[in-house]
Amino acid sequence: MNAVSVEDVLFGRAGLAGVQWLLDSSVQRRVLRNQIQAMLSPQARVGRCLLRRARFRPGRKLKGFYDALIQSNRGETYCTRPIAVTWASDAGADRRLEAGVIDMQAEARRRNVATPFRELSADVPQWVMRVMVWPLDPAFGQLVRWSSWEHVDAMLRAVYRAPAADQVPHGESAVSPIRYRPGRRHVLRYGRADAERVGPVFAKLYPGEDGANIYHRATRIGEWLSRHGIGVNAVRPLAYVPEDGVVLYQGLSGMALSEYLQSPNGNMAAYLERAGAALSALHDIPPEIAEPLQIHDFAAEVSQVARASAHIRVLLPSSGQAIDEILSRALELHQRLPAEASALTHGDFKSEHVWVTLEGLTLIDFDSCCLADPALDIGKFLAHLRLWHTVHNQPGLEAAQESFLAGYASTRRERWAAARLYEAIELVKITARRVQLFDPEWATYTERLIRRVQGMLNDLDLATKRQAYRPEKPGPNGHAALSQPCGKGASH
Repeated sequence: MNAVSVEDVLFGRAGLAGVQWLLDSSVQRRVLRNQIQAMLSPQARVGRCLLRRARFRPGRKLKGFYDALIQSNRGETYCTRPIAVTWASDAGADRRLEAGVIDMQAEARRRNVATPFRELSADVPQWVMRVMVWPLDPAFGQLVRWSSWEHVDAMLRAVYRAPAADQVPHGESAVSPIRYRPGRRHVLRYGRADAERVGPVFAKLYPGEDGANIYHRATRIGEWLSRHGIGVNAVRPLAYVPEDGVVLYQGLSGMALSEYLQSPNGNMAAYLERAGAALSALHDIPPEIAEPLQIHDFAAEVSQVARASAHIRVLLPSSGQAIDEILSRALELHQRLPAEASALTHGDFKSEHVWVTLEGLTLIDFDSCCLADPALDIGKFLAHLRLWHTVHNQPGLEAAQESFLAGYASTRRERWAAARLYEAIELVKITARRVQLFDPEWATYTERLIRRVQGMLNDLDLATKRQAYRPEKPGPNGHAALSQPCGKGASH
């Protein structure tokens, strides 16, 4: 496929097959491996390249994120290195960052974090392709030094005020990238996987003042929850490094709730109920505790969903049209619902951000907190449960959702209709983001989930009309019992 064909892919003219071909065909893998090999030192060679994630913005760019297995010439495994590949319609758009690339590569060599690579960035003009290797990101100049153990070791010793080497994580594999998305936030892990006495430390890198705001927000939320003694904890930052916009966190013991979902046991209902109670506690926190907060209303969320699903409109036009109709109907339905006072919301409440520890349930990641309808968080969690059960063909969705809602508090049933509406549009968003384009079943999963959202809106439409014209008998708290506005018709 030549550069013209790559342009056809970027503008959607080559369809889903073209996107998948460019990301993961044998031809393209060979091109990528050859380019990576050319960037390596003579003592190393590239092995398998595993495609982990992809992002398509029609008319602009396609990004693929890979893990490249690097070996010595004797065949021994050297390391796994995150690789970001970008195909862009305007290949020269980022040339203003070129000086930063040169400086960062020089620093990476000085700090010995480029090894075994000779170069961390390369352009392949005939493929309109740029390859970048961790820890290179010209938008985050501090990433290289925070990927150097010598720099991190000094910083951690200062944080712990501990000169003894065994009081901080150490070892050859001390620095591991958890999230490498050039141009966006980075997450790094410090500490050997086999360390017993000391848990890992995590670093999140932010641009501008974002790090300071999030550090203070997470600290105050954690203090409030601890002070009120309600059995819910929030992870609190270990330290903030203002000159680099870095927030440090001590690693948690235990497991994320998402891991329990993968291997459900008899405690699953209790965990979900506790997650609902934890969210209810978070919504009770006075918003001023977490300021500054952006206002995020339903229309803003609909706009986010529309942007996130732009590639579906190009690659699956029928589903794209259905999404447009869904969002229009959702705005109309939202007008029928009673207005809810805005509250502090997590903004990204899902099972990955709820940890089960020996000390109880712990909430993490307050980066997306905003001032919004609490139904946003409820609906997002319900949508993630629905996606999990659908994609993995797991039974028990209704029971899982009911457990979560029971924990949130039956006295807040007035929020449930709005929560189900948020669930519907959130399911569109996470379908767009989580069902990977390179999955052979991408079209099947996407079409199935969008049809499910249509069914959910049909049920919600009917339920709200019934409540408007034939109100149900009020429940014990004076609220109409609208606990299942989406009905069973949305779950098949």
